[in-house]
Amino acid sequence: MREEISAGGVVVFGNAILLLKKYNGDWVLPKGKVEAGETHEIAALREVKEEGGVKASINKYLGEIHYTYKENWNENKCVHKMVYWYLMDTKSMETTPQREEGFVEAKFVHIGRVLDMARYDDEKEIIKVALEEIKKRRGKN
Repeated sequence: MREEISAGGVVVFGNAILLLKKYNGDWVLPKGKVEAGETHEIAALREVKEEGGVKASINKYLGEIHYTYKENWNENKCVHKMVYWYLMDTKSMETTPQREEGFVEAKFVHIGRVLDMARYDDEKEIIKVALEEIKKRRGKN
């Protein structure tokens, strides 16, 4: 089984989190493959910038998720994917979806609605971790 390593971000601006809408209507977090010579952190920041057009900074490591998928829908070729997630902050709500990667919209969604909009359960779990961190951070202010 082939292994693939990706990294991504839960990007926060005020009371909103960045989601990207794919051509099929699914709302997802920005993430992508870690390139040779890159750290997980650099890859996560690069993917957020490429896919959503957002310049962010890392606040905290949130954790990783693992899953398996079939490569090109081929029953015999499975890929084990690990995704490293980071809580990020940005100073601007300006977004630009990366259309060549199949993203048709990028927007900041209010933290009260983000779990309802996110498509995948594993990403929802990472968003929950991020929301707890945001709550802790704001409790200290």
